[in-house]
Amino acid sequence: MCDGPCLQERYAPDNACFGCGPANESGLRIRSFPTADDGDAEVVATWRPSKHHEAFEGMLNGGIIGALLDCHSNWTAAWHLMKRDGQKTPPCTVTADFHVRMKQPTASDRAVELSAKPVTSKGNKVVVEATLSSGGTVTATCTGTFVAVKPGHPAYHRW
Repeated sequence: MCDGPCLQERYAPDNACFGCGPANESGLRIRSFPTADDGDAEVVATWRPSKHHEAFEGMLNGGIIGALLDCHSNWTAAWHLMKRDGQKTPPCTVTADFHVRMKQPTASDRAVELSAKPVTSKGNKVVVEATLSSGGTVTATCTGTFVAVKPGHPAYHRW
C-alpha cells in the first residue's frame, strides 16, 4: 500500500509546496498513498515531526497540523477527481476552505498518521474529511472543500 512512489512523487515531482512538495527540501514532504485504485478510497500517510515543528516542548505546532491535513486532503480530492473522471493524471486542485479541529495536543516525539476520504463531490468540487492520529488516538480532524482549477488560475499546473 505505501510502497513505491506516493501521489506527490508520481504526479508532481517538481512541486515545491511547503506541505507536500517532493522538491521542497525544507518542507514537510507529505507522502500520500491511496489504499485502493478507486476514487472513493481512503488516502493515508505517515509523517515524522522534527524538533523544529514543535509549538512547545514535546508538542506539535498547530499550524504544522493544519498544513499536514490541508495538503493531504487536497491530494485526496485530486485522486478522487482523477479516478471519478477516468483521467490518467489528477487535476490541479486548490483549497477553497478547510476547518481544523484540535481534539487534544499532538506529541512531537513520534510519527503521526493521516487518513482522508472524499465524502461528497459535484462538478469540480470535493469535500474531504481527514484525521491526524498520534499513538493510535485521533488528535485533530479536518473537513475541507477542494476545487479543480482551470487554465488562467494562478495555481494551474503549479504543482
